[in-house]
Amino acid sequence: MVVDNNFFMSLALKEAWKYQGLTYPNPAVGCCVIGENSEIFSVEAHQKAGNPHAEVEALKSAYFKLTNNSEILQLSKSSEIHIFLLKNHNNLFKNCSLYTTLEPCSHVGKTPSCADLISSLGIKKVFVGSKDFNPDAACGNDKLTACGIEVKNDILKEECDNLLAPFGMWTKKNFVFFKWAQRLNGTTDGGTISSKESRKNVHAMRDVCDLLVIGGNTVRVDRPTLDARLVDGKAPDILILSREKEFDKTIPLFGVEGRKVMIEENLSTCQDYKNIMIEGGSNMYQLTKEFVDIYLCYIAPKFGGDENFSKIEDKFEILNLQKDKQDIIMWMKREI
Repeated sequence: MVVDNNFFMSLALKEAWKYQGLTYPNPAVGCCVIGENSEIFSVEAHQKAGNPHAEVEALKSAYFKLTNNSEILQLSKSSEIHIFLLKNHNNLFKNCSLYTTLEPCSHVGKTPSCADLISSLGIKKVFVGSKDFNPDAACGNDKLTACGIEVKNDILKEECDNLLAPFGMWTKKNFVFFKWAQRLNGTTDGGTISSKESRKNVHAMRDVCDLLVIGGNTVRVDRPTLDARLVDGKAPDILILSREKEFDKTIPLFGVEGRKVMIEENLSTCQDYKNIMIEGGSNMYQLTKEFVDIYLCYIAPKFGGDENFSKIEDKFEILNLQKDKQDIIMWMKREI
């Protein structure tokens, strides 16, 4: 039987991109477990720092599919899942293959080593997209091969490297992404645009970002709060990009406890932060595009509004396109 390795890795990639921007300071990672006849047992992703890694989530789901034992579904801590699988796997995985967008971790930190778990379960083959450049977690492949597991690297490497890029950026300097929402006719003004599900996704990103950058005019007109209330998360620090320093301090964003609000004419403050979100429209896009690494756009299936990205002729490469119940969501990088 000819196995399409790219197909199975693409499933892992698609799942991982759903959590891009939510896993800081960890990378977004996806994993797929298949049987000896290419049956898909699970496709999962790392969802949040502190939660189980993608491989653990995928093995957990695969175990349930193979056994229908719901006891494992009650476990949420990575260490608990590791212990359960090691005790109860009964060689279920001996003919399985595992596809992961990132080399399984070798170290023991907040979670046990994924490479150790995979080796102990007797997985037959492991297919890897990107090598791990983090010295604390790397060399997982070496552990696997030392246990007799067949490891194949560089499956959809470019796509996996694109998924991993934000992690590489914030481990070296910082990662800056620009988010906006628009309607089908390209407008970005006139009140709420995206669906509640999309807004919850943005709030979850605010919960883990260090700094949120916003334009002064947007603050004055929209009078936003810019918190993470839809996910009961923390509010990031705010940088208001503005030449005018005077603002009405009754605007809600100034009243959020525990946050720092800065009003500056430039982005020099960004050097003190690692994971940075910029929100805005065409003016903010033009002001910040030399600093932005990746773009995130929510497209709502509606018309309305007046202001759009007119007179801008930049081109983008789509890194990932997905949809929630209503909106289209695109991660992109600008072609330079």
